[in-house]
Amino acid sequence: MKNFRRKTSWVHLVILLVLVGVGVQSLTWAGWLKRPESIYSDLWHRLAGLRYKPAHVVIVTLDEQTLAEHPEEPLVCWTPHFARVIEVLRGAGARIMGLDYLYYVSIEDWLKKLNLPPTHPSLKYDAAFKAQLASGQVVMAATLAVDGQQKIKVTLPIPNYFTSLPRGALDVGLVNFYTDADGIVRRFMPAVSDDYGQVMLTMAKLLATRATGQDPAREIERLKHDPALKDWSMDDPSAVNLGAFPLIGYVGPPETFPRLSFRRFLRPEAETDPEIRNLKDKVVIIAYEPAALQDVHSTPYSLSLWKWPGSDMSGPEVHANIVETLLTGKFPRPVPGYLSALYLAAALLIGGLLFYRLSSWRGLVVSLLMCLLGAAFASTLFRRYWLLPTASMQLGVMLSYIGILGLRLTGEERERARIRNIFGRYVADEVVEKLLATGMLPDLGGDSFQVTVLFSDIRNFTTISERLGPRAVVEMLNTYLGQACEPILAQGGTVDKFIGDAVMAVFGSPVLYPDHARRALSAALGLAEKAREFRAWMQQRFGDQDLPDFAIGIGIHTGEAIVGNIGSPKRLEFTAIGDTVNTASRLEGLTKKLGWTIVASRSTIEAASGVVTGRQDTQAVKGRQEQIEVFEVLGLEEEKN
Repeated sequence: MKNFRRKTSWVHLVILLVLVGVGVQSLTWAGWLKRPESIYSDLWHRLAGLRYKPAHVVIVTLDEQTLAEHPEEPLVCWTPHFARVIEVLRGAGARIMGLDYLYYVSIEDWLKKLNLPPTHPSLKYDAAFKAQLASGQVVMAATLAVDGQQKIKVTLPIPNYFTSLPRGALDVGLVNFYTDADGIVRRFMPAVSDDYGQVMLTMAKLLATRATGQDPAREIERLKHDPALKDWSMDDPSAVNLGAFPLIGYVGPPETFPRLSFRRFLRPEAETDPEIRNLKDKVVIIAYEPAALQDVHSTPYSLSLWKWPGSDMSGPEVHANIVETLLTGKFPRPVPGYLSALYLAAALLIGGLLFYRLSSWRGLVVSLLMCLLGAAFASTLFRRYWLLPTASMQLGVMLSYIGILGLRLTGEERERARIRNIFGRYVADEVVEKLLATGMLPDLGGDSFQVTVLFSDIRNFTTISERLGPRAVVEMLNTYLGQACEPILAQGGTVDKFIGDAVMAVFGSPVLYPDHARRALSAALGLAEKAREFRAWMQQRFGDQDLPDFAIGIGIHTGEAIVGNIGSPKRLEFTAIGDTVNTASRLEGLTKKLGWTIVASRSTIEAASGVVTGRQDTQAVKGRQEQIEVFEVLGLEEEKN
């Protein structure tokens, strides 16, 4: 029966873990865990901080200080300054420059409205800027917008500047970002197709393509066949095959990339500036970044952690992170699906085995520790650019814990309650709890154990009960038997039954104490002491009844017995039966004949160590052919341990 219950529990455990694993994987495939996994990814970014020093990209920023030095010049008139910056960068050997600034009008186009003479010098105001654009080392910015027909269309730079680009649209990159459903920029789009079928590389992709000497036209042709370009929509950016939009390997939090101010490039000595000369072979993003910058985006570093607020990132720096990712190849890579499934299965298996064996509270602590360790492991892998699912693992562990707790409440806990109800009448509460804690619940159908059985009887009980009335006898027995149980329970014994004035106790079952013989002898000595104390109570309570002195006899024997539920289907009793029980009962009867208080067999004396004995004898007992050697027990030597 015990083996059947154990096998059934294991089957339930396996079924539960399989269901949890399948359920969590289904939630993962359905995308329900995408949001918590993204939050964990953002958290790993925050905790990792600066991951490495960027080596390929520098931002040249038109900042507040530069604007303050030219307070009278509107931005539309800044093309000569942009030309100067590009000229200095080309002289320093910059590999490619991205102009992350959208021009909506040129000063030349506006001046033409004044009907100035064709030779008027103002009509050549943008000449230097156009010359730099014609160098072929500058990538201009374009964006997606909705036209009058409610279609997505690429908005190219204004014609006055676009015509200066030697490759036309191949020198223009889109500055749009792909955002997840929660508004966070975690991925980048290599290219985008508008509703008119025009495919363009994004600015970061174009800069990286040009920096590595690749042909942008070929790259566009390759990407035209990517189904993600057809699926992507500004109205519903989530409806896309994300496999075509790689994750950005962010270098670090905002302000990680080196920045050089416009001011330094506008100075006469700019060509000799050591930091500018160090821009050789760099990808340079020229950006407009005043204090009231509108081009800011939520990134993983926008996640706020208690008193550690997050911060958004400027568009140019997002471009810089994408370019750095493409040039270094440090893409965050999700762990392969089969490894994620094996990881989840291992976590469920380890957690399930632990939860099955531990108590509910310890299982809860272990589940929390496993969740923390899983998060720490995922964070460590993230620093090596591997993304390990964390939310799915934690969900699986907690569901398995809750499931096993439910199994316990409906199965094992019910069984434990039944065991507690059965044995709580016979043994001390501490013994019951120890029995349950071991997990070795007894087979109530009966099993063979090596035990020590104790029988105790009141001497002259017949005479006492004849001289006392029925009520007084019941009062005496209840008082005495209540005290007699104390030393038995204190030694972990089981009060098997009361037989009139007799007490039967078993040591070594259901809790398998290896020193059950010594415990039985110790309980017998305590019982004898209780009897001496009870004699005074009898004198005080019934001193006028001319009763014989109160005394008891105790018989103890060690051997094998069958312990289990014995009886009929209508009335069962957990008890011990067999020759060992009969012999212990006979030894108790010898106490009257021998005049000893405690009589123990040789098997008990040999099983217990340090027994102080008095007289010894060999006696024949009823039911046994061979005589049995018995000893008078006087005490126990103190154990050295």
